[in-house]
Amino acid sequence: MSRIGKKEITVPTSVKVDIGDKVVASNGKQSMEVAIPEKIKVNLADNIITVTRDSEDNQTKSLHGLTRSLLANAIHGFENPFKKELQIKGIGYKAAVKGKKLILNVGYSHPVELEIPTHITVKIDGSKGTELVISGVDNMVVGEFAAEIRDVRPPEPYKGTGIMYAGERIIRKAGKSAGK
Repeated sequence: MSRIGKKEITVPTSVKVDIGDKVVASNGKQSMEVAIPEKIKVNLADNIITVTRDSEDNQTKSLHGLTRSLLANAIHGFENPFKKELQIKGIGYKAAVKGKKLILNVGYSHPVELEIPTHITVKIDGSKGTELVISGVDNMVVGEFAAEIRDVRPPEPYKGTGIMYAGERIIRKAGKSAGK
């Protein structure tokens, strides 16, 4: 039996869960769906979710733990939203939020505009607009949007400028003159 798959998930009272061919979790304002594979069964009793499987083949075993983790993340996201922190380093580099768009000025001849996904909030911290905090209910959407922002101007190893995750360590390289 999967160690992760056999763990129970406790559902907080603020989260409503509906089980069918998809599990839908909601807190009144937002909702999330988690697809359930064929051979996986999800049961809800007394605000505790258990995930079981019908067969012992390798595919089903791997889906057992995955499904339980996706359900736990969906429920956890309503209680404590997931967040990613990004830092922008570079002369004149900054970010701004206008409506549902994130505008990045990161050294290109034009500002880069990114559409902020629904149910995601982007806060700009720092006096110069160089620290971003992305938060939301869905862990995958938060991580994907943070990666999309980072891909606009990834950190470069010579000057250490670009967009990076908070706490990310960039291994710096020596320039041309250091090799003599």
